[in-house]
Amino acid sequence: MTHDETDPIAASGVRRQSQVEIEFRNATKRYPGQEAPAISNLSFTIPAGVICCLVGPSGGGKTTTMMLVNRLIDLTDGDILIGGASVRSANTTELRRAIGYVIQQIGLFPHMTIAGNIAVVPKLLGWPRARIRERVLELLNLVQLDRSYAGRYPAQLSGGQQQRIGLARALAVDPPLMLMDEPFGALDPITRSALQDEFLKLQERINKTVIFVTHDIDEAIKMGDRIAVLREGGILAQFGTADDLLAHPVDDYVADFVGADRGLKRLSLRRMRDIVHPDPSLEAKPNVPTISADASLRVGLSRLFTTDASAVRVTENDGTTLGAVTLDELREAVAAHRRTDGAP
Repeated sequence: MTHDETDPIAASGVRRQSQVEIEFRNATKRYPGQEAPAISNLSFTIPAGVICCLVGPSGGGKTTTMMLVNRLIDLTDGDILIGGASVRSANTTELRRAIGYVIQQIGLFPHMTIAGNIAVVPKLLGWPRARIRERVLELLNLVQLDRSYAGRYPAQLSGGQQQRIGLARALAVDPPLMLMDEPFGALDPITRSALQDEFLKLQERINKTVIFVTHDIDEAIKMGDRIAVLREGGILAQFGTADDLLAHPVDDYVADFVGADRGLKRLSLRRMRDIVHPDPSLEAKPNVPTISADASLRVGLSRLFTTDASAVRVTENDGTTLGAVTLDELREAVAAHRRTDGAP
């Protein structure tokens, strides 16, 4: 069987798909001279098209686990399957080209233009110039940067803009899988939050399978469709949705890791639009604080506490008023979460 030599997915032995399932089968990594394994018998499956966050303490093996996927580090025992194909039997070079990779330090080549940075892998694959140029402009648009950025150099961009270019480069050959190693960790809190939001909106369009390493449980709760909590030594403590971990931590380690305020953290999983109700009386209350319908219940609760108001006006992005949410309704939401936690 022949394959398209410009398609690294096919060349790596991984079946071409827009998204892929990732399965860890007793994945283990031992380094020479170290008695304890860095990763120990990891077994879990990441469904296709979801963001899976890896969290845990320093020394928990988060980055090592991720690097086993594209064989920047090789397994000692066990296996990892990408779309049903073993990474151990894949062509290493083609496998890495077939997987998008975004890191905290961004890693742009300072002597190359932005267009050149985005085009690194397509050029290695021998894409025609016209196809590369078209893809570069398409990706700049995707990450919300003007095409004029194509001729600039990394030093001329802000940290947030550079991270957008790192993301565009990772998407250059339309990989079904992306690895993201604390991609927003070096950014200031405002830029970090904005890029998190932008990536979640982008994910709705590109629908990739993403392995996302973070040390921040709040970031994992916000970004992850699934979360894998690792113990020191790369042992899986719990794997599930954010709601699973917050509502039903399997032991004290996970409960401590997600935090004593896990009831409030669960409010981050619901939007204001989920509990808003029509309130015609808002028209006569011009000083009622306003909040986006897409804001979390946790943000809504904070807004009420900081403004000393009893209700907030909930609006769509275009300013259309949907209705109101009261402090009593948010209290009830907190109480409902507490009841499902099994607390008195």
